[in-house]
Amino acid sequence: MKTYYVYILKCSDKSYYTGFTSNITKRYEDHKMGRFVESYTYKRRPVHLAFYSEFTEATIAIQTEKQIKKWSRAKKEALINGEFEKLPNLARKKFKKK
Repeated sequence: MKTYYVYILKCSDKSYYTGFTSNITKRYEDHKMGRFVESYTYKRRPVHLAFYSEFTEATIAIQTEKQIKKWSRAKKEALINGEFEKLPNLARKKFKKK
């Protein structure tokens, strides 16, 4: 059975990069070494693997990656820190009072 990964890198500028791969070790090395000049992380090295999750279905992993990419910084940090109880509240849209 093939394994797929969704991962979050913390970049040197403190931004986060979320990606999908079937080989987490190779992909992390690619980011660390700057193998792809056009990559978001190229000019933001060094990078640190802050989080990853394993999946057995590529479609679910890709959907999860797309979902996480839309998340706020606070929600990504809750995920990274394993503070899963915070995720529902961070998902709620906050409206300004008039």
